[in-house]
Amino acid sequence: MIRLYLFLPIGIVAISTASIFIKLCDAPALIIAAYRLTLASFFLLPFAGYQKIWKGWSRAESGWLMLSGVFLALHFAFWIASLKFTSVASSVVLVSTNPLFVGLGAWLFFKEPVGRSLILGIILSVLGSGLISVGDMRLAENALLGDGLAMLGAMAASGYLLIGRKMRKGQDLLSYIFPVYFAGAVVLILISLTFQKPFFGYSPSTYLYFFLLALIPQLIGHTTFNWALKYLPAPMVAIAILGEPVGSTILAFFILGEGLTPLKITGGILIFAGILIALRKGGSR
Repeated sequence: MIRLYLFLPIGIVAISTASIFIKLCDAPALIIAAYRLTLASFFLLPFAGYQKIWKGWSRAESGWLMLSGVFLALHFAFWIASLKFTSVASSVVLVSTNPLFVGLGAWLFFKEPVGRSLILGIILSVLGSGLISVGDMRLAENALLGDGLAMLGAMAASGYLLIGRKMRKGQDLLSYIFPVYFAGAVVLILISLTFQKPFFGYSPSTYLYFFLLALIPQLIGHTTFNWALKYLPAPMVAIAILGEPVGSTILAFFILGEGLTPLKITGGILIFAGILIALRKGGSR
């Protein structure tokens, strides 16, 4: 399908900017995540209202949409928090291990068989994650916390992708993304209020980055991948997202001056090798 080859690279480039904008924000992780999804929802609201997308939703469909939004909110909360403690390279590589969790989730919930390729892929990715964590421990104690948060973000992203694949088979794009983004925004706002995180009082540049996060990595990046879920299995879309660590690491090198260590490079190679091996059969199909 020609559109997939055209739009997926655009989506990869778009989501690669997210970690850079987040690093440049001077706001707490929960506030960054809340603004990102809230602004994206407001951008979509006129279109959703015009089409009255909520007509015809069953109770079960509404539940799945809300659950997908919760997973998306948790993904952003954990991953954005990880960027406060560890490097862009470590965070985006570890959060991109979600294809492995997607494979496990497909086995648990969709009864898809677990092959030797998936088991080997998990082993390699665990080893790679360990190398990155060891390298980060030498740099700072908090970096290990950041690595763990990134892994939790990967798990949450897996739930988001699995539900997206399930729901997008019978729904158009706007009818899926608006309630999911909106539900995620509500969850993040409530969590931010619970932890008494301030929504105002930040620098003008931070509000600009909030706007850019909603527009580029969310509305362009995430929406592109949600569109692709109608045509590709969730693990295949997760593979496409593997382009994010490459783009983010390059941008972080030039914009933030973050370098790479041999342990991070080796760990990243093991993780990517593990993911590709785990999805080899799916990729051949």
